[in-house]
Amino acid sequence: MILCILCSPGMLTEMKTVIAGLMLVISASVVAGQQVAEGPADEPTLPEIEVRPPQGGPSELSPVELFPQDRRPAFDLPLSYPSLSQQEFGDGFRGDTGIFRSPTSIFDTPAAASIRSLEEIRQRQAPDMFHALQNEVGVLIQSTAAGQASPFLRGLTGQQILILIDGIRLNNSIFRRGPNQYFNTIDPGMVDHIEILRGQGSVLWGSDAIGGVINIVTRSPDWQFADCCGDYFGEEFTEYYNTSNSSSYSRLNVEGWLGRGGVFAGGSFFNPRDLDTGFGDFSRQPGTNYQQWAGDIKFNYLLDELQMLTIALQHFEQEDLPRSDRFPGFPLDRGSLNSASGARFFDPQQRDLAYLRYQALEPLNGQLDALTFTASYHRQREIQTRGIPTTRFQETDVATVGLSLVASKEVGCSGRLTAGVDWYHDDVDSPFGGPTAPIIPDDAWYRRWGMFLNWDVALTDRLDAVAGVRYESIETAGTPVIDVAGVPTAFPIHPAYDDWIGQVGLVYEINPCLHLVGSISEGFRAPNLDDLMANNPNVQQEGVSLPSLDLTPEHSINYEVGIKTNFDRLRTQAFVYWIDLQDNIVSIVPDPAAPTTFASDNQDSIVQGVEFAGEYLLPCGWSIYGNFWYTYGKNLVTTAPLSRIPPMQGILGLRWRDPDLHSYFTLYTWLSDRQDRLDAVRDVTDERIPIGGTPGFATLNARYGRSFGCCDQHRVSVSLENITDQPYQVHGSGVLGTGFTARLGYTWDW
Repeated sequence: MILCILCSPGMLTEMKTVIAGLMLVISASVVAGQQVAEGPADEPTLPEIEVRPPQGGPSELSPVELFPQDRRPAFDLPLSYPSLSQQEFGDGFRGDTGIFRSPTSIFDTPAAASIRSLEEIRQRQAPDMFHALQNEVGVLIQSTAAGQASPFLRGLTGQQILILIDGIRLNNSIFRRGPNQYFNTIDPGMVDHIEILRGQGSVLWGSDAIGGVINIVTRSPDWQFADCCGDYFGEEFTEYYNTSNSSSYSRLNVEGWLGRGGVFAGGSFFNPRDLDTGFGDFSRQPGTNYQQWAGDIKFNYLLDELQMLTIALQHFEQEDLPRSDRFPGFPLDRGSLNSASGARFFDPQQRDLAYLRYQALEPLNGQLDALTFTASYHRQREIQTRGIPTTRFQETDVATVGLSLVASKEVGCSGRLTAGVDWYHDDVDSPFGGPTAPIIPDDAWYRRWGMFLNWDVALTDRLDAVAGVRYESIETAGTPVIDVAGVPTAFPIHPAYDDWIGQVGLVYEINPCLHLVGSISEGFRAPNLDDLMANNPNVQQEGVSLPSLDLTPEHSINYEVGIKTNFDRLRTQAFVYWIDLQDNIVSIVPDPAAPTTFASDNQDSIVQGVEFAGEYLLPCGWSIYGNFWYTYGKNLVTTAPLSRIPPMQGILGLRWRDPDLHSYFTLYTWLSDRQDRLDAVRDVTDERIPIGGTPGFATLNARYGRSFGCCDQHRVSVSLENITDQPYQVHGSGVLGTGFTARLGYTWDW
């Protein structure tokens, strides 16, 4: 059915070659997998994925090694700390994940999902989240300006992608519809791993998850050391240096266990300079320098062998962060200007998160299997200035209070039930807005709550099903300023939205190493404060967005079918999908005489595409790996392409790993096709997109790292990016691709 939809007359030309190629790859994967599974017993194999079933949503420790052997629970607490065997294979092959809010593995679910492990993030020498998640299958990271990053999942970004930190919403009600900066307000030095769920997530996580969910799981004190060595204390210092922007990223972590309590804490500093782009005479891109600080602390306390309490604090701050809004480079350095100009800065960009989490196994005298309660406070503050001296000064400060409760229960042969309720309240403070009005009204607030029920059940020995339902309710209020016959007029509004959504998925076991999967899932997103009330003069280069009071919620239906393989020497996943976006909120130009003045409207759209990722193990620790994905988006009302749809792209690489993880080597190429399918409203007028579209490119890259010393105390690494020094640009980014770059890294554990 899905293939018939994708091969409709309007899409046959664009999709037939891609789908035919994908089917060949899937067929070859199945055949190759069967062949390698039947190979000689002494040939090398991929380490088995150890699936540690998490319960109740994302958290930290799955350790129960600290408990006496006879009191050890039957399953782990949520989101176990990954073992070396799990960390060794990145690119989405690790098994345990909490993004499904139930004890399951990626291989056994009908969803398209992957995990970027701690080891992979370290090998990338990531100083920011842009580099930490780059090149994941189905994910494009766009950077409007240096220090900013906006992930695209299946062609969608901004408000239509839900980002979580330890299961707590990063998204708030002022997130813009297009790319925004907030994904980069996370320090990668505190990240344990990144979970990516593509195409679904609204039933489990609520509004905004139309394109998918990204969950950032932060590091915790390492229970494994406490188990083998008793009380311990350790420190870790990491230093990365990047030649392309003369930047230094420094991070110090400390952690330890004492009795039943453990702590992990760290802080970092990052100071990139102007970027060397490889664009010939335009070698350095102005306005790509800034400074960044971050700090975090997490305390875990075991109340007893079945209960754990977690307290965590995070702070992140960027200063003097320019916006690179023009192609090929804008604005100029702040210090070189002495008169009014279009230069724009975020100064500061801040994020603070505090949360308290209680987790229990077998609570209520064993009536439940697991229970997690979280109370959180999330504050995101930004000040935008324009002109030198400053001609515009706008501050937006959003405080979000959240509560969530999740429980799960095995019900015998009837499967497993997971249920939860969550509540978030945003309070907006916009004290300054001169000389224009605040971007968001100072009296605005936004409240959402939802409840869900998810059911995992085995229908037969080979067929498993997952079904879920959610009720979501959203209420908001504020006093936007509307132009009425040329007169700015305060217009109080108090809209409310609610809906029921559901999902169902099937997993058919062709054999233990080969699964055929498929799902249909609904999504829901109510208009937020940015959609309804924003008077934002910072859209694109010189654009302005106006309030749109008559918007209705977005609804989506995601259809997907896929094949997953998990043989000894071959692991792959391949998906074909179709997203029906009903009442998609898009930008329009209400007055052709003012082409840079934007409003919003509901217009039906579609997004469809294919995704493939895999790895094949060769002898002596070598393997071939890569991914490929293609996305097509169309506005069904205007018949125009959807804005900022990523081009077809992928990676292909060869890598070697020491079995004991003492060293590694990777050589890979990143290939991206030209993107000339542009939306006339936003893309054609966006100076970040070259005339005629963004050119395709191919970069050659290599990484090497080695650990040495007592207990691998020292680790050195080097990454060579864009070795051939090719000029390139990620589609829609205001920051050009880096020219030839050497990243040097050193880590000391003691």
